[in-house]
Amino acid sequence: MSTDLEALKELGLRMAESTPQTKALGLQFVDVQPAVGILKIPYRADLVGDPDTGVIASGVITTLLDHCCGLAIKSAKLDFSSTATLDLRIDYMRPAEPGQDIFGRAHCYKLTRQIAFVRASAYTTDPDDPVATAQAAFVLSGAPA
Repeated sequence: MSTDLEALKELGLRMAESTPQTKALGLQFVDVQPAVGILKIPYRADLVGDPDTGVIASGVITTLLDHCCGLAIKSAKLDFSSTATLDLRIDYMRPAEPGQDIFGRAHCYKLTRQIAFVRASAYTTDPDDPVATAQAAFVLSGAPA
């Protein structure tokens, strides 16, 4: 299992750094565990959606949660095939504190042959006080059309 975990950590690093969008946002790998992925977006002024409040734009949080979900699925499946977002519902609970990094944590709680089901949350300092929560479904590659 340690070999699988090391491969998942490497995958998490690649997921955070390999696409133009994740590079532009500064997405960073934090941790991966079986069926769980954790990433973060460091606070930056250019990611702010409302200059009057200093709150990071909601689209940044959406990207964070979507990528966390993908990492959780890969760590649940222990394979690195692609997935596609089928449904992603995000509930924004409160604004993030200005100046604070935002963490995303996702848990893949159910895998079928075709669909992965994931729950996620974004938070700043306290995971029990989320900025946003997500419920998502992803189609797994190789699933029948």
